Amino acid sequence: MTFVGYFEGLDSHRSIAWRCADSRSLAEFLGLGPADPTPDHSSISKTHKRLPKEVFEQVFQFILRVAARKGLLSGKKIGIDSTTVQANASMKSIVRKDSGKGWKDYTKKLAKEAGLDAPTAAELQQFDRKRKGKKVSNDEWENPHDPDATVTRMKNGTTRLAYKAEHAVDLESDLIVSATMHTGIAADTETVIDTAVDAAVNLEAAGSEDEVKTVVADKGYHSNKVMTLAEELNFETVIPERDTPTNRRWSDKEPATKRAVYNNRRRTKSERGKKLSRLRSELVERSFAHVCDTGGGRRTWHRGWALSSARPGYTSM
Repeated sequence: MTFVGYFEGLDSHRSIAWRCADSRSLAEFLGLGPADPTPDHSSISKTHKRLPKEVFEQVFQFILRVAARKGLLSGKKIGIDSTTVQANASMKSIVRKDSGKGWKDYTKKLAKEAGLDAPTAAELQQFDRKRKGKKVSNDEWENPHDPDATVTRMKNGTTRLAYKAEHAVDLESDLIVSATMHTGIAADTETVIDTAVDAAVNLEAAGSEDEVKTVVADKGYHSNKVMTLAEELNFETVIPERDTPTNRRWSDKEPATKRAVYNNRRRTKSERGKKLSRLRSELVERSFAHVCDTGGGRRTWHRGWALSSARPGYTSM
């Protein structure tokens, strides 16, 4: 039924269940007889909730093993990018971490301190809209239903509780070799190496003879720490540098850091590096279009954050 939802462009369990119940050809695809009822929408949701994350990892690696046996998987060159996905939690339900009060109660307190006693709903809304210093910090606010979701600026400019999805895509086969989830405010420079390592683990589990050699990303992933750590792990990086108004000073940096940054700069400016960067933009963005838009995964339906000690940065979402 999940496949049906993907290929039909349906982004809710109810619409998937309705579509399968409406079509006898789809019911036959599901292995049901002419008189057999199709599963209810709650069956999909409950099945997802009951399966541990290890099941999804095994299925993911099983598909990669099939691709490897068919000669479709390489993994030597991977492109990495990320996008935000909305959590199953509302900004209207956030509370203060220190007092547990909701946004409305907190605004009433501020209005009273400002000399506005017993304000109406319209007055309170106007006060909240115009008051100075208005901000929502993850250090002060949380959603009681999903404390791990973070207040995040989404791709469309809105502010929502969200997580960050990060993909590593094989630039030769266009296969996703790693799909990790992180907090919505996690910096790209903090997660790129974890995702590259996760891709290497998946390729090894799939029985691929190739290892990850080249990691391609955009300039948001560039930092001295990333360049140094990548070289220590024998990853070649093709990551453009951010524009800086002044020249770099290396007097306070280790020689290994300078060498890693210069090697990355040389690879990025080469014809091969430019070609890989263009390929990354095409293939990784396409993977997000398939998963988040066609597959309806722009909004997650699971709550909570569960790290695996063996695979940093991976969550059960």
